[in-house]
Amino acid sequence: MIALIQTWIFLLLALALLAVEIWALVNALRFRPDAYVAASKRTKVFWCVLTGVAVLLGFLSIPYPVGLGSSMLFMIIGIVIAGVFLADVLPALKRVMGRAQGNRW
Repeated sequence: MIALIQTWIFLLLALALLAVEIWALVNALRFRPDAYVAASKRTKVFWCVLTGVAVLLGFLSIPYPVGLGSSMLFMIIGIVIAGVFLADVLPALKRVMGRAQGNRW
């Protein structure tokens, strides 16, 4: 019984983290390549590939009935990549795009 509860909790955690990684990938694809250069955050290709790898690792970490059930290390690596993008790169991109659109702030 306890093992079943742990499996469900792990499955929900893995799916929630996968959703965050997909959100990071969608945001990486959303901005123009020149915005990355203007924000001094490498290139769009770099971040799209990196967040794509994060989504792949997130999918691989889903438990067996749904995914492959690989190591929890994959889950941690994937969420760290997505977290760096969402916490550092995305705000810089939004600042750059806000100025380019004539934002008052």
